[in-house]
Amino acid sequence: MRSSYFKDKVVIITGASSGIGLASARLFGSLGAKVVMAARSYDKLVGLAPSVSPDADSVLCVRTDVTREDDCRNLIDEAVKRFGKIDILVNNAGISMRAMFEDLDLSVIHSLMDVNFWGTVQCTKFALPYLLESKGQVAGIISVAGFTALPARTGYSASKYAIRGFLDTLRIEHLKDGLNVLVFAPGYTDSNVRKAALTADGTPQGETPLKEDKLMSAEECALHLARSLRKRKSQVVLTGLGKMSVLAHNLFPRLMDSLTYRFISKEAGSPFK
Repeated sequence: MRSSYFKDKVVIITGASSGIGLASARLFGSLGAKVVMAARSYDKLVGLAPSVSPDADSVLCVRTDVTREDDCRNLIDEAVKRFGKIDILVNNAGISMRAMFEDLDLSVIHSLMDVNFWGTVQCTKFALPYLLESKGQVAGIISVAGFTALPARTGYSASKYAIRGFLDTLRIEHLKDGLNVLVFAPGYTDSNVRKAALTADGTPQGETPLKEDKLMSAEECALHLARSLRKRKSQVVLTGLGKMSVLAHNLFPRLMDSLTYRFISKEAGSPFK
């Protein structure tokens, strides 16, 4: 991708230590952006920073646990302190789960909401004054599961629906302010999110039920994200399956319920049959 749009723009990315977040950081860095990488593991971020840009002054690593309000505030403060502005905030940090709700410890849903939903809300809250000043953009990386429910992922779907509702409302509130709000739903993408997905008792499942090498790569997903931001889109759903799922959910909800049940029941180690 070649674009001067991102040249010298300040881009904050949460969950930047792996997957879509890391691929996006590297892409934005290659396009000349000033990249702020946020994740819980500071040492890992520092080790990855040279792959984002050979210019150390163009990359800022900030240890951030997005479930902590003070960490989110500090992330924004550090970005502004270093670069003086914020042009784009990409709320990417997220975790998943896989278990039937009847078997689920409620702490798992609390964890999902704290990271996925509250992480987005808190980072956006503190970045908003600077984004309004720059007439910038805030993006939320959700999922097709934020449009059409995904069984055995109650906490995941609920958090992604919540993010979509929050961002859609924010867009309308600032319709006349020059702020662009992007809801970005990648669909199935090759990443670590399924291996780290929480089981019924909150422990990581450790294995993915999908063939990750058959899915969209994180790098391809990052390209779609960059193009969507450059065009200042408000909503993007990726992959043919993702778009078809959202359309079918809207037009034929009962049929989509049955098809989704059948599809998920065929996963390796499915929680239900």
